[in-house]
Amino acid sequence: MIRVLIVDDEPLAREGLRLLLAADPDVAAIDEARSGRDAIARIEAARPDLVLLDVQMPGIDGFGVVDQIGADRMPAVVFVTAHDRYAVQAFELSALDYLLKPVTGPRFARALARAKAELHQRTGAGAGAGDQIRHLLETLASPTRFLRRIAVRTGDTTRFVDTDAIDWIAAAENYVELHVGPAQHLVHVALGTLEKSLDPARFVRIHRSAIVQIDRICAARPAQHGEYVLTLTGGATVRSGRSYHDAVKALLSNPF
Repeated sequence: MIRVLIVDDEPLAREGLRLLLAADPDVAAIDEARSGRDAIARIEAARPDLVLLDVQMPGIDGFGVVDQIGADRMPAVVFVTAHDRYAVQAFELSALDYLLKPVTGPRFARALARAKAELHQRTGAGAGAGDQIRHLLETLASPTRFLRRIAVRTGDTTRFVDTDAIDWIAAAENYVELHVGPAQHLVHVALGTLEKSLDPARFVRIHRSAIVQIDRICAARPAQHGEYVLTLTGGATVRSGRSYHDAVKALLSNPF
């Protein structure tokens, strides 16, 4: 049985989340906070198991709540956001769950199921959760810098992969597959979203479903219809798409 705190400055938003939570038999108690300051007081006093935390609030916003409580002392968190594209991208890359307003029943059910699974695996917010939240805050604090690492999940463990170690990246429906030497890691983020966070001086998109690290390309041979087959240093081969012909051709030209 879990105790949940809803944090949102909008009464209708709080009521909607309360109704969704009330339908779950594992939810023992539901509390509400209508501001960041109120949330801080209630988290400190009651130590809920899970916080549904609105990002955009006047005064102390959701990230301010995390900052004042401390990443290592925060309960499990599902962030709620209305429209901040960059924040959504940061949540995905930090392996933290979020809900996009207006919150739908099926999406809420998936987020709550994931939160309950994590609560079964740890008491409160363990070191892994603290690392994830710190990574999120670092990403949000440096919007002009490109990603240096990406959080990946293996069971109940979150690890971080340096982008320098990635050979290439493949789209896998709503996920991407990071190819790091012989290892592969699935991350829940769209390829186009991830592409915007990678340094274009180091990574190039060569297909609608593939990005490669430029320094890993060691050979290329032309294929049909203006496509190329690229061989990477680890031995993997990746085929470019026809519409990316000019981008690949530029890579194969000397800069003088």
